Amino acid sequence: MGKIYVEDCEIEGLKVVIPEVHGDARGYFTETYNARDMKEAGIDRVFVQDNQSASKGGVLRGLHFQINHPQAKLVRVIKGEVFDVAVDLRKGSATYGKWHGEVLSAENHKQFYIPEGFAHGFYVMSDYAEFCYKCTDFYTPGDEGGLMYNDPDIGVEWPFVDGLELTLSERDTKWGGIKDLTR
Repeated sequence: MGKIYVEDCEIEGLKVVIPEVHGDARGYFTETYNARDMKEAGIDRVFVQDNQSASKGGVLRGLHFQINHPQAKLVRVIKGEVFDVAVDLRKGSATYGKWHGEVLSAENHKQFYIPEGFAHGFYVMSDYAEFCYKCTDFYTPGDEGGLMYNDPDIGVEWPFVDGLELTLSERDTKWGGIKDLTR
């Protein structure tokens, strides 16, 4: 492997990607994606779409998924800090309904690989964050699914920051819980 280190998470398929960062008095340089290194690390995917979002502190986006056109994602933060969460929705999975969270920031350069079959969301812990992600399938309008961020049957332990008002989209306030999904 070349310039990245990949850690497996306790939920099969989820991976934390830590790139090698070269810094000096001028700043830093890092490879954020290298297909050869990713393939060697077990992430042998073709990404077809890159997305970027900006959010103010306290924004929680998610937990989202596409129903008929699921997407694997490779996510990272280029400004600020977020708590990024994946929830296993794979039928027949031994970890169905379990979640894993990672702090991603511009400072730690970590990336989080989330395969198809997971709901995904993030909470902005800094005053502002810019979030980038690669997807293995195109966004398909009308194919969206979601889960309520605070579903007690999932039990995500969001690290809410005092002084940052929690902000959700109207759509994200209307999702149901995991018990509302058919396995």
